[in-house]
Amino acid sequence: MVNKDTVDYSLYLVTDSTKVILGDQDLVEVVEKAVKGGVTIVQYRDKVSETRDLIQTAKRLHEVTQAYNIPLLINDRVDVALAVGCEGVHIGQDDIDISSARRILGNNAIIGVTASSTEEALAAAEAGANYLGIGTVFATPTKENTKSIIGTAGVRSILGALSSLQTPPKTVCIGGINEDNVQRVLYQSVSINPPKSLDGIAVVSAIVSALDPEAAAKQLRSLIRTPPPFAIQVKKHKLMIEADENHVRLDLTFKPIVTELIKKLVDTNPICHNMTNTVVQNLAANVALAIGASPIMSLNPAEVPSLSHLASSLLLNLGTLTPSLLPIYTTALATYNRTGAPTILDPVGCGATPFRRSAVQHLLTHGYPTLIKGNASEILAVASIAGTDNLPEGATQRGVDNTASLPPEAKARVVKSLARTLRCLVLMTGSSDVLSDGHIVFSISNGNALLGEFTGSGCALGTAVAAVLAVGREDALMAVLAGVLVYEIAAQRAVAGGKVKGPGTFVPAWLDELYAIREETKAGEMGWVDNAWVEVWGEGRGWVMPWSVVSTLPIA
Repeated sequence: MVNKDTVDYSLYLVTDSTKVILGDQDLVEVVEKAVKGGVTIVQYRDKVSETRDLIQTAKRLHEVTQAYNIPLLINDRVDVALAVGCEGVHIGQDDIDISSARRILGNNAIIGVTASSTEEALAAAEAGANYLGIGTVFATPTKENTKSIIGTAGVRSILGALSSLQTPPKTVCIGGINEDNVQRVLYQSVSINPPKSLDGIAVVSAIVSALDPEAAAKQLRSLIRTPPPFAIQVKKHKLMIEADENHVRLDLTFKPIVTELIKKLVDTNPICHNMTNTVVQNLAANVALAIGASPIMSLNPAEVPSLSHLASSLLLNLGTLTPSLLPIYTTALATYNRTGAPTILDPVGCGATPFRRSAVQHLLTHGYPTLIKGNASEILAVASIAGTDNLPEGATQRGVDNTASLPPEAKARVVKSLARTLRCLVLMTGSSDVLSDGHIVFSISNGNALLGEFTGSGCALGTAVAAVLAVGREDALMAVLAGVLVYEIAAQRAVAGGKVKGPGTFVPAWLDELYAIREETKAGEMGWVDNAWVEVWGEGRGWVMPWSVVSTLPIA
């Protein structure tokens, strides 16, 4: 007998008997194969059959689920559940209320409720729902009356609201979940503070429409239990700091971390796959070569599968994106996600046009970037698309130019919030670059103003960072920091040489300094990193020690 308090919701199958989904298969046979493959709970959903037929099919399904000791729930129809004697029902917002269903079915019944908002979720929890079906996550043809598509950001928001409850109900998400996105959905849906994750995923066509439902269920089960290969790794380093009442400066005891990563880059010579805009391909390739990487500048979709195994990182730069290129970028991102190689999304000008905003939303829906890199206007646009809370107002974008002017604290909050929302790294470039993993924030004040005086310097930074990430995926945050530092310290050294008169003389001098740093690192000379200026922004209103929220210092 199934105990409603110990149900495993990890792989929840919702049936569909329509011709377009089920085809010519027998539903009961499909469900039995799926249960053999690892489905842990089944919901029988049929909106069109007569009551008599519903009961007959439900009884056959119940025989299957009872044999494997898993629950069978009936969608909407309390009368059918009662007639069959199965374990419970799932009800929508427009169906019978929870208290009435509980009164009819008794205290031992499992009652699940659909929730598409925090208000619906909290109301259902208060009314005594055993679990919530959260969604719709992605657009899907199996449900016609979806109130809204909430994405992983909506799921995370609901989980965050539920985490405040003393005994929150179990949760599954539903809507377009399949083997291509299940790990990303589970990973990005986690509510961080306080932590709460989904208890499972609900699928329909991913199993019901599969040629082999048992194999499809086994694959989903395996993916649910396995950490995603693309998940960022952030080591916890004990970095010393110098502090006064106004700010904190990192002690250069972090120097070995940065220099070790750059030495690994020089020794490894990783291949970096650049899908970048046509304006800066030459510059980006030269930057990669100068610091010790091997760039491949390819937009050819036929090469993506091979390169995803050959290359060590992928840069997607949207500078000259077209409708025909978007599917190629989408496929590349998903392919690299499967290999676990780091991916960098540079959403160039994404706040400038509806097409660019739509393209970024599409890519974030269908893939996971290890790092999102952009100027303040671009990062604000991405944060808005991702559903990040409490964004500052008034930021606009003209072309690819940055017209957002934000104080340091606002930059730190936006970058940290977006990183936490998408569970990735975020780098906001500017006079001071701001980098976060969602927990702490680095502010990097190196570089030179001439980096902003020629086309493509920001795009080329993406290439430099991709190169270091390629060898530093086990310490992703510090790898991005190292990439920014080598890029910008080279710019400082170029100007300090005294021969730079403007952008035209700056670029070759800067490339020379990138090369010089590479050669110095190869020779074991690490003094170049002594010029680094990095500050740390943490929890609360002040500067704090990295990886610690214990003590804060006031900001004057």
